[in-house]
Amino acid sequence: MTTIAVLGSANMDLVAYVDRAPEKGETITGREFRTVPGGKGANQAIAAARAGGDTAMIGAVGSDEHGRLMRTTFEQSGVDTTLLRTVQGPSGTAHIVVDEEGASAIVVFPGANGLVGGLAAGDENFIAAHDTLLLQLEIPLSGVVAGAEAARRHGVRTILTPSPAQELPPELYAAVDILVPNHHEATALTGRSDPYAAARVLLERVPEVIITLGRQGSLYANREAEPFLVPAPQVRAVDSTGAGDTFVGSLAVALGEGRPMSEALTWAAGAASLSVQKEGASSSMPFRQEIDAVAAGVAG
Repeated sequence: MTTIAVLGSANMDLVAYVDRAPEKGETITGREFRTVPGGKGANQAIAAARAGGDTAMIGAVGSDEHGRLMRTTFEQSGVDTTLLRTVQGPSGTAHIVVDEEGASAIVVFPGANGLVGGLAAGDENFIAAHDTLLLQLEIPLSGVVAGAEAARRHGVRTILTPSPAQELPPELYAAVDILVPNHHEATALTGRSDPYAAARVLLERVPEVIITLGRQGSLYANREAEPFLVPAPQVRAVDSTGAGDTFVGSLAVALGEGRPMSEALTWAAGAASLSVQKEGASSSMPFRQEIDAVAAGVAG
């Protein structure tokens, strides 16, 4: 079984479902509200565990009820929480609006995640014991860099989701194996709206790039061959929150199992297509047998 460490955020998602997102200065009435454990780090860890990976979470939660619930959710999903620390104060929260088409807008409050500015005792050895390290940008950038450089020292595959999009230092690019931005993030990082052009720019910084394009699938590019597009299953989206994290967590499992990139991307796209058909982030993430069933249908 492939082993995956995740260094990143754990938030409580406070999700309001609306017919349409409000305009600036406007107040509208929502149709439903849910509280769901989330955060990009937590989402990727839960997605990877449900997809069949031996997964562990490195990060921090607060001493509040949100933190206790998130730890329980990890454990129930099969995620190792040995290095998930509890700190005094509030946990991170994400305030999410989801419209009737499943599109989401998100405001994140870091809380305990803001204290993960570097590696704590034992973190580097823990990372070294895994096949893959997953990273995102919802903890301080210094913590992301420290994790990536630790993984590089020990030959651990590092996959970075550059979200929320921001300027990244050269030392972080130098320690990343695979960069997985969505279309918006790729544009923000490169100034190029065309995904093929953006991929060419990003390949000057990292060896491999996967740009996720929603319903259009994903674009894969490396320095050795021509890029190629992998289509996504066409489904009706209910809530897109966490779809990208489902994709990355499942991708890490598929690559860790030695699947060719095109097959791994197809399998991960199937997982993401399942997640958008349910509400919530971590609560919508599919299990291994569900992903395999979708993949078998695509293959058939």
